[in-house]
Amino acid sequence: MRKILILITAITLIGVLAACNQTEEGNKEVKESVTPVKIAEAKKGDLVLEKSLYGRTAPKSTTPVMAAQPGEITNLEVENGEKVEEDDLIATIQTARGAQNIYASTGGEITQLTATEGSMASNQEPLAVIADFESMKVNFTVTEDTIDLFEKEDTFPLTVDGKEYEAEITSISTMPDKTGLYPVEATVENSDDQLLAGMVAEMAVPEQRVTDSIIVPTEAVIEESSETFVYVVKDGKAAKKLVTIKETQSDKTAIEGKLNAGDQVVTEGQLTLSDGGKVSIAKEGNKS
Repeated sequence: MRKILILITAITLIGVLAACNQTEEGNKEVKESVTPVKIAEAKKGDLVLEKSLYGRTAPKSTTPVMAAQPGEITNLEVENGEKVEEDDLIATIQTARGAQNIYASTGGEITQLTATEGSMASNQEPLAVIADFESMKVNFTVTEDTIDLFEKEDTFPLTVDGKEYEAEITSISTMPDKTGLYPVEATVENSDDQLLAGMVAEMAVPEQRVTDSIIVPTEAVIEESSETFVYVVKDGKAAKKLVTIKETQSDKTAIEGKLNAGDQVVTEGQLTLSDGGKVSIAKEGNKS
């Protein structure tokens, strides 16, 4: 009986020792686990915060084509969409005083022409409109606080239908409209004839500048509980660095903390990291 007890005790001790060894090996594997991450370089510089304004395109100018006297249109020389030069013949009208020729007072494109030969032309309504589409204007309305961001002849990037143009500020109203907003007008060249009247345009206007700061990708910044931090990779390990956000502009964030320009911050994989954890840097295109 005693021998059986000794044997049972020995088997139990062996099991305990084996379990301990497995636990230690498991802990060792956990400690030596490596997290794949992607990194980006922290840079020192300025962060420009932009304000987006939206407006609609319109011809830079529209000039009505008017008849001096009412009469019957006996000859019509143009059609909608046709380009004319100054002094080109538009139409001939038979009036009570005889035949009258109507000429273009400026160059541009014929629009809003509804008359036909044989129809009557009025001297109260335009026969057509000559529109200047070579350059377009974009009208915005801004608040009292925003109007100080503009000066005449300033240029800003303008995006219309996914294409970027350069717009020049040509008019800034000092009086608000009926909505209490201030009209601002910009002009953009339409050299490729891609801009049409009524298209939505977005203009990016620098609103604020944070100077001489550490700039990192916004996805690198983690806000957890009451802490804001990033992970910096050094010697194959992740180091947690507490930071303070100064300003954020979509994909970039200006921060301050114990970071230097050139530090490699983790931009992907950081949510499973811990301070001091081993990392491997994933190559571009590697999603693992």
